[in-house]
Amino acid sequence: MLNRKGATKAEKIPKEIIELLNSGEIETVNLTEWLQIDQVFLLKNLLKEMNKESYLELILTDIINSKKQSTVALIGIIGRRMSQLSHEDNQWEENLQILSNHKSDTVRCWAAYFSINNKATFEENLKKIKFFAADYHFGVREIAWMAIRPEIDKNLEKSIEILSNWTKDSDENIRRFASEATRPRGVWCKHIEILKVNPALGLPILEPLKSDSSKYVQDSVSNWLNDASKTQPNWVIETCNQWKDESPIKHTERIIKRGLRSINKE
Repeated sequence: MLNRKGATKAEKIPKEIIELLNSGEIETVNLTEWLQIDQVFLLKNLLKEMNKESYLELILTDIINSKKQSTVALIGIIGRRMSQLSHEDNQWEENLQILSNHKSDTVRCWAAYFSINNKATFEENLKKIKFFAADYHFGVREIAWMAIRPEIDKNLEKSIEILSNWTKDSDENIRRFASEATRPRGVWCKHIEILKVNPALGLPILEPLKSDSSKYVQDSVSNWLNDASKTQPNWVIETCNQWKDESPIKHTERIIKRGLRSINKE
């Protein structure tokens, strides 16, 4: 069961798998399962485990009042509200540890939003999110950059300075985060307008990754370039030509090919 491939359609997910997922006893193994989690049911189970059922009514009120009811939206609502309530309870650190190390990947997704502390500095919050950026589960890694992205946008210069150092990390997940979190357009998130106008600001992150051997990193860098090509195609072409001369290897070639895909379609 733990080594299952996972159903490709929601209606084909076995009932017993859904029950285990919603009780937080197992992780999702693909996007299909991830999108089918009943987060309210899972939340009730978690709060019972934590003896924090008093949190439920306020969190449910936030969910009901939200115009957005997508999986990603609910993750943010639950994580942020739990963080606030835990602060008021003076149990923020304790509760963060419980969520961060939970076997359910969805609970760890909540933890990523939970970890963004309004009383902390941007640097402290970014350091906290690094834990989730390195998670072995794909969903947690995606939510990690989504959770901190608004702060990255507000602190872009400092973000690029810090994340340029993350590009040297031995963990491909951390290197990929540096690129993915700063994409000009990104997926399921607000655009970073400054980078759409002046993508060259992102070069301290992109340059160290231009010949990365990890396809996971390559895909993110090429998507970064493809994002930029929608508003600054000439810059992307010039950058790719420069990389072609500086790094004539297959890793860079793959990034360039994927990065120019929208331009080459025209």
